[in-house]
Formats: sequence, C-alpha cells, structure tokens
Amino acid sequence: GDLITYAKAHPGAIKYGSSGVGTPVHLAGELMQQMTGIQMLHVPYKGIALAMTAILAGDIQITYATPLSGAAHLKSGRLRALAVAAPSRFPSLPDVPTSAEAGLAGYEVDFWYALLGAAGMPGALVERIQRDVAAIVTAPEMKESLVAQGCIPVGSKPAELNALIAREYALWAKVVKERGVKVE
Repeated sequence: GDLITYAKAHPGAIKYGSSGVGTPVHLAGELMQQMTGIQMLHVPYKGIALAMTAILAGDIQITYATPLSGAAHLKSGRLRALAVAAPSRFPSLPDVPTSAEAGLAGYEVDFWYALLGAAGMPGALVERIQRDVAAIVTAPEMKESLVAQGCIPVGSKPAELNALIAREYALWAKVVKERGVKVE
C-alpha cells in the first residue's frame, strides 16, 4: 500500500538493501519492482547483517529479511515489518499482513531449504530418508523450534520439491532476464 504509493510518486527515492548482487534478497526487490512498476535503488551489501545495520542507521529504507534475522529489531521497535511475502501469515509474526493483504497480490518470496541427494540414489533410500526427515521436522518439539525461528516446516515429497524447484527456477530466470540482473 503506502510503500508502493510513495515509490510511484518518488521514482528511485527508496533504497533497498540486499545481501549482494544476484542473491534472493536482491531478486525479491527486483520482483517487487517488476510487479508494481516502481523504481528503487538497489544497494548491495556483503551479507544481510550489513544490510540490517544499514537500515537501522537510516542508509536504506527497506530490506527483505527472514523473521529470525529481524526478530530482535522488530521486538525492540527499531524495525517495522511491512508484510510477509507468503500466502499466509507467519506464526511468529501473527499481526503482520501478507503481501496480498497489504495490497500486493501475488508477491510471494519463499526462502526455503531442501535436503538434496545424488541423482543416482536408489528410490527406496530416497523414500526412507524423506520419511525420516519429514517425521523429524514435523515432530511437535522440532516444529515449535523451527516456527520460533520463522520457519514453516513442510517435509514434502521429492516430487513436490522437484515441482517447487522448477517453478522457482522459471520465476527467477524471468526476473533476472527482464530486470537485466548481472550476477557478479
């Protein structure tokens, strides 16, 4: 809402910090610009910690961060979460609207982790590892710990992960091409 309205009225006035050129944080900003037609100035840092320092110092106006990396500053009131770029609200940030609720439907940027194995692993071994890992990450104690860190444990099947990777690759390849991102 307000961020996009301001950015449209003041092209290039908003500086957004990232953890470096070509990183997911950089591409999140490029996707937002692509979807909204706004123009922001990208300021790459060598890691998200330096981008967080910059936003706290007022050198940049926004950054894209995981709930965990901004948690202490959100709690202290030094940072304000504008939205979560996910289809639903984060359990660790229940009062923060989704991007869609904040007026930017379709803006979803998931930072995720996956357990990968060699291409030739036997199917039975893949199934056993997947089943064991899913049981671990969705166990109540582990799930509670992961949610407290801003993660949403899934424990998906290999076919679901492959589909996610294909979707993500297509999305980010398009953003890189259309926005002219040059990876250093």
